[in-house]
Amino acid sequence: MNTTKPTLVHVIAWTTLASGIVNLFWGFAASATAIATLIGIVCVPLTILPTALGVFELIYAAKLFSNPPQAVKPSTNIAVLEIACALTGNFFAMAVGILSLVFYNDVAVKDYFVRLNEPFRSTPPPLPASLPDPQLVAPTPVEETSAPPEEIPSKPKRAPRKVLKK
Repeated sequence: MNTTKPTLVHVIAWTTLASGIVNLFWGFAASATAIATLIGIVCVPLTILPTALGVFELIYAAKLFSNPPQAVKPSTNIAVLEIACALTGNFFAMAVGILSLVFYNDVAVKDYFVRLNEPFRSTPPPLPASLPDPQLVAPTPVEETSAPPEEIPSKPKRAPRKVLKK
């Protein structure tokens, strides 16, 4: 199985790793800043996105760097969440997300992920010992019968409802 990584897969792995590290620091800094202010305490849930995304990016980058390569699919979800990090002011992650989505659409990258995710086949499936010769097998005649079409039974009618009087 030829799983030579294209250059763009290496670029995706390195940029995802860098974005993961930046997102971890960005999330911690944003959380600390938000907690320091009275109004910022309400905004703390928005600062969790970069931190959680940073963890997922590090895990995904590790899978892309693994040798032998692990069966992993292109993570467009991570790329979209990286773009969403622009809401927290992290434009580096946004740029990485856009580049990742562009690189995932490259033909070489798509072929790599298809080859990586196809099931491992060590031997081809066995062929049957012998196939019957189609000229020696007599065709079976098909009998045509003219049967009336079956009627679809109609829905049974319900008995009228009884009205309860008070």
